[in-house]
Amino acid sequence: MTQQAPIRVGIMGFGQTGRQIFELASHSSDIEVVAIADIGKPDILHYLLSSEVEEPERHRLEGNFLVNGRCRARLMEIDRPAEMPWDIFGVDVVIDSTGKYRDRGAMESHLGNGAPRVLLRTLPTDHIDRIVIPGINDASAAASDRMVSAGSATTSALALLLNSLAPEFAIECGSMNTIHAFTSDQALQDYAGSDFRRSRSAAKNIIPNTHEAGMWLGQILPEFDGKILTSALNVPVQEGCLLDVNLVMKDSAVTVEDVNEAMRAAAQRHPGIIGVVEDPIVSSDVIGNPLSLLFDTKGTIKAGESIIKTLSWYENLGHAARLLDVVRLYNTLDQQREVA
Repeated sequence: MTQQAPIRVGIMGFGQTGRQIFELASHSSDIEVVAIADIGKPDILHYLLSSEVEEPERHRLEGNFLVNGRCRARLMEIDRPAEMPWDIFGVDVVIDSTGKYRDRGAMESHLGNGAPRVLLRTLPTDHIDRIVIPGINDASAAASDRMVSAGSATTSALALLLNSLAPEFAIECGSMNTIHAFTSDQALQDYAGSDFRRSRSAAKNIIPNTHEAGMWLGQILPEFDGKILTSALNVPVQEGCLLDVNLVMKDSAVTVEDVNEAMRAAAQRHPGIIGVVEDPIVSSDVIGNPLSLLFDTKGTIKAGESIIKTLSWYENLGHAARLLDVVRLYNTLDQQREVA
């Protein structure tokens, strides 16, 4: 049998998510990162990658190429989709991990420059072909999709929680607050930005923030359209996030153990995506966890007759892993279309 060629991936944006994608790909036999676009200088990008991985010696810088046993990726000092010649590298898909180019126009620039498909690492600002959350709506993906989003780490965690509980319990409505590690677009010192609160130092403040998950949740889980209020608190923690969700149940007989047991069953159905922890963990314990949702049974509380409060953990590595899952999903669909 002829060995299948690896999926050729281009990455725009070599921040935390881009580096995690590259590191995960370097351990995968079916994915090869062939080009990376980032405004950073190659030696600095290599230095940042090497400072984060367990085996830094695996990654070498050879001129303008980032090399390891699996990938030989050309580093391009380019910051805009319209400038990146993806056709030169023969990519099968581009993962835009900048978090900045989220509209259709930017995605069309990737496509116009030779990318057969572009995958956003975050939520879009426009309606695109598909938002795919592994473990929920994988089956809805179509080979004809060219502009795709894998949601966000928070959106995936919330959607997976709701999707796990909805078949078991009638949920009236709810609210989500993510206690989120600070992000690279926040200033470490007070600095005038686009919004008053986000102009304050991320290193010394708990900063209330909005979250877009609620806007797109209806497209992922139509039964929850308009029913879940979403918000965020950015806190002075570098990694590890906590999902705090309060749900109003229609049936007052639902117990804490009912909810915990439903999540244990969900973890068995979706190994590698959902997990359950019975120990009293904290945020640093989840660093390096590749799951999209780690449900905390000790955080489940019942308030009054019908409100159930849950806590779940996640971090960015899980979302990087799901991005590659989406890449694999579409590659399978492409192959099936070719055979047909």
